[in-house]
Parts: sequence; C-alpha cells; structure tokens
Amino acid sequence: MISIDSFKSDTSEMVSLLKHLAEAESPTTNKAAVDHMGAIVAGEMERLGAHVEIDRQAEAGNNVIARWQGDSSLKSIVLLFHMDTVYPVGTVEHQPVLEKDGALFGSGVLDMKGGIAIFAEAVKKLREAGLMGKRPLTALFTSDEETGSHHSRAQIERLAREAVVVFCMEPAMPDGSLKTWRKGVGSYTVSVHGKAAHAGADHQNGVNAIEELAHHVIAIQSLTDYEKGTTLNVGKITGGTASNVVPEFASARVDFRVLQEGEADRIAYWMSAINPVLKGTTIEVTGGVNRPPMPRDDRMVQAFEKARQIASDIGIDLTESGSGGGSDANFVAPLGVPILDGLGAIGEGMHSEGEYIRIDSLPERAALLAALLSEW
Repeated sequence: MISIDSFKSDTSEMVSLLKHLAEAESPTTNKAAVDHMGAIVAGEMERLGAHVEIDRQAEAGNNVIARWQGDSSLKSIVLLFHMDTVYPVGTVEHQPVLEKDGALFGSGVLDMKGGIAIFAEAVKKLREAGLMGKRPLTALFTSDEETGSHHSRAQIERLAREAVVVFCMEPAMPDGSLKTWRKGVGSYTVSVHGKAAHAGADHQNGVNAIEELAHHVIAIQSLTDYEKGTTLNVGKITGGTASNVVPEFASARVDFRVLQEGEADRIAYWMSAINPVLKGTTIEVTGGVNRPPMPRDDRMVQAFEKARQIASDIGIDLTESGSGGGSDANFVAPLGVPILDGLGAIGEGMHSEGEYIRIDSLPERAALLAALLSEW
C-alpha cells in the first residue's frame, strides 16, 4: 500500500494542476467555458491511461466519462466530480489564484476542482506502483451540478447502478470528515394573482396579492421541524409596482431541506392544498424536490466503517459528519448503492472570495483516495 509520505514529494505537482484547473474558469451557465474545462480534464485523464467519452449536451456543458479497465466480472468503483463553478468568467482577474500562508486561494479550488487534482495524483501513483486494483474504475465529470444537475442526473444514476461503491469528490468537512448524510433539497415558487386598483381612489375594488401571500408565508415557515431535520425558508419575495397601486401580483421563492423519508411528501401535499384566503385571488404553486435525502442508514454505516479501516492502515483517523447542503451523492442514495461523500479537498469559503484549500492536506487526501481505490 502507498504511504502518505510517497505523495508529499508531488505536492507541488498537485498544486500546479489545481492552479491550471482553477484558472480555466467554468461557470455553469457558460457552455463554452465549461467545455474548455472539460477538454482539459479529458486530456489529463487520457494522460493517465483512461478511455475517455464525451457525453455531449446541447443546453449545458458536455459531461466527461473516463474509464480504466479492470476485471469485467467485478462491479466498478465510480467517482463523481463536477467541473462547473458559481463564479462568472472574469473573476480570476480580480480574484487571482494564489498561494498564501500554506493555502491555495481561488474560485473553485475547493468546490470542487481540488477533488480532480487529488484524483489525478492518486491514479498516477497507483499506476506507477502497479496497484490500481482489480475493479474497473469510472470517473464522471459533470457540467451542471451547481444548478441542479438537470442535464447530468441520468448519467450519474446510470453509472452508479453499475457500481459496488460510489465516491463523491466534493470537499471534506473543515476537519477532514467524510459526509455520511446529506439533506434532500428542493424549492417551490408560490405565485399569487389579485386585482390592481388605485390605492387612494379605488382601494376597495382592489385585491392585494401581497396581502394574500403574507398569509401563506407565515404558514410555510411553520412547516419547519427541527427535530426531524426539516427546514423551510421563504428567501425571496417579489410583488407590486408602486406604493399607490394595489398589487395585482406577488410571488415567493421557498427553499426546503429534508432528512427523513416522507418529509418531502408532507411538504408537497401541503403545497398542493394551498387555498386562497382573500376572495378574488388565485394561487399557483410550482416546484418540488431536486435532490432526495442521503440518510445515514445501515448501508452508509458499513461503507464508512470499511473506509475507516482502510484509512487506519495508512495512519489516517477517518471521521464522519454530514451536511444540510445537497450534492450529486444525493442521487445515488435511493439506488441502494453505497456512497461516500466529501473525499475531496479540505478548506473553507466555498462560493466566496475567500475560497481556499489547505495545501498540506493534499498528499493525505490523495493517499486516502489511492488506498480506497486499491483496497476496496
């Protein structure tokens, strides 16, 4: 088995690759930029001996699938990555990728281009040592995770069904813990139509859409149940045109997170049953679950325990935690396939100007991943 020390000498190589990936800006909504990033990733995977397939998309960036052959009688190990970020092209000009105080700062270095650099180093070392393992290996690099994975979900689920285990290379928790549970994520839009009127001369003939919406905002917030891990947040409200006009339209955007099975159905039933309070208003509700919950069930516990034992063999005390945010790992959980998330870089500040990874953690994360790939 490869040791952590054997990876330390290549730390600068990992940093160099990560800088290159981060400087190749790839906001989800810019197909050309994401496709450029995909071409870089495809080239790196081919250099590492993979057979690369481009899953072309018309409305989003292309997905990249890299495969390494193994024993075809064995189920594969599948790894999930996303190449897109939340940062617009041009961010690198005022937020350059730079090393400072043992950290690498830059847009997307943590979420999740660091995971790509870690994987590349792990595969390189395993190939050099002849320790790739018997199982086939498949890496999926998607283009639209940050906006809900609408164009990549089918590939995620298809490949996951072939797997003995799936590793999601999202960032680790700040202390290095893996994520063995995640909340399900969804959203609703509640739209209200009333009747416009002059607020002074004809107030009595107007029907205030904002007033109607206010009744439902309070009710929606009350669906939160902290004991069950369920939260609802009315995070954006729009409506009205001017203070002297009774508003004809108002809408609210609702974010919800669920951990327990059945909670999304409870919320969906409530949303479908909303009725107007004020005569003369109509209500339309759209939305639902985007990512199902990833519970810490027996399958997850067993997968983590196996990973913990493998990590222990190379001197890593692996711990576990969870997150209220969703990832592509959420799509795997309902399929009955073991999934471990948070195997990527360690750092903080995702989606902010302060996003960074700890450089000294890169060799350890690469060694951990190499051990899991080799020994699973």
